[in-house]
Amino acid sequence: MSSTVEKQSTLRRSLLGLATLLKTSRMLRVGLGILLVLVLLAVLEPWINNYRLGGHKSIEFGIYERHLPYSYEHPLGTDLFGRDILALQFTGLRYSLMIGAVAGSIATLIAVVVATTCGYLGGKIDAVLNSATNAVLVIPALPILIAIATYVRMDLQLMSLTLAIFTWPWAARTIRAQILSLKERGYVELAKVTNFNNLEIMFAEILPNLAPFIGVGFSYAIIGTILAETGLRVIGLGPGEIPSLGLLLNWAIGYGALSQGRHQMVLAPTTFLVLIFISLNLINVGVEETFNPRLKKITGM
Repeated sequence: MSSTVEKQSTLRRSLLGLATLLKTSRMLRVGLGILLVLVLLAVLEPWINNYRLGGHKSIEFGIYERHLPYSYEHPLGTDLFGRDILALQFTGLRYSLMIGAVAGSIATLIAVVVATTCGYLGGKIDAVLNSATNAVLVIPALPILIAIATYVRMDLQLMSLTLAIFTWPWAARTIRAQILSLKERGYVELAKVTNFNNLEIMFAEILPNLAPFIGVGFSYAIIGTILAETGLRVIGLGPGEIPSLGLLLNWAIGYGALSQGRHQMVLAPTTFLVLIFISLNLINVGVEETFNPRLKKITGM
């Protein structure tokens, strides 16, 4: 019974903290609002497109006539295969966010484990893991990703894992720097006196206080993985059965959409990508200005 009450109390404090954070930062509210709309469009994409396309898939050929102009039924027209362009954008948004979320989660998990271990334990472990982190940072990731995507048959899971391997160091360095400061706090010394082991101190005492920085690292990991995935897809690499926004850009370039005056085929996926990056960056700035007084003075929010 006491554990249930404690969990409810923790949840209540978390919700109150989130509400306070939202009231404090206008940038955070705007960023979360944009991201929420994008996520809702991505989650509801199967139902939206099923309703709009009469049960057909957005990537099916010949559903409508080719190159239909803007209309109420087709707000962005159709492409040369008779596919509704707006429906394709919703599908691309869904897969791009899915890849970003999966790869970003894996990258953040790796970063948290590495940063917490080397930041708290220090010594030779810190030296080895910090050297590994710096080594991955200086490796030219794009050529390696291109080589892997060229010779390896990728699915959604493998692509997400591959992208995550090259994006975790940025979050790891940020989190490690905070741990080096937090491990000198009084509550850590108290935990040592009460015979907490290293794992309990690292993951039960220190880690909960890093939630904002982990969130920022997660956002940057999503941005990095979506950027890398888009770059690979634009040049024609990666699984062709996953119609992400990057693949839609590749199709538009291959069709010569700009030379034909069909700018919406390029502008639509580009707009979605820009909105994703803007929303995540606004969230990051909002969190950072709340927990960093010096940044708050600079932004004037």
